[in-house]
This record gives sequence, C-alpha cells and structure tokens, in this order.
Amino acid sequence: MPEAKVGKNRMHLDLRVADLDAEVDRLVALGARRRTTDPIEEAGWSWHVLTDPEDNEFCVLRPPS
Repeated sequence: MPEAKVGKNRMHLDLRVADLDAEVDRLVALGARRRTTDPIEEAGWSWHVLTDPEDNEFCVLRPPS
C-alpha cells in the first residue's frame, strides 16, 4: 500500500515454527525488528512479536510440545 501505517495493521500474520529462536534470528537478519525481548508464554505456546520494515506487526509462534 502506498499510504504509511497510521493505525492498526491491515492484516496480522502468525507464523508457526518448530524452532522459535532460529526463526526469529533468521527474520531479524532479513530486516525484521523485535518488539519482545523475551518470548511470551501462554498455555504452552511461546511467541515473539516482530515488525517488518514498514512497521507491520507479526508473531512467530512455537506450539506446545
């Protein structure tokens, strides 16, 4: 979209992965920025919130074992 982000995301992605740390590191190397320093934990799920270069938030999640 040509307009700058001024409010909520137009869409929110949740990426489910087996290795949370490795995937977050890979995405940061590609230009993503972390919004969380430590993973959020809830009901066995662990995740980080990141942003893309246009400041759109997305989550990278590891499901319960």
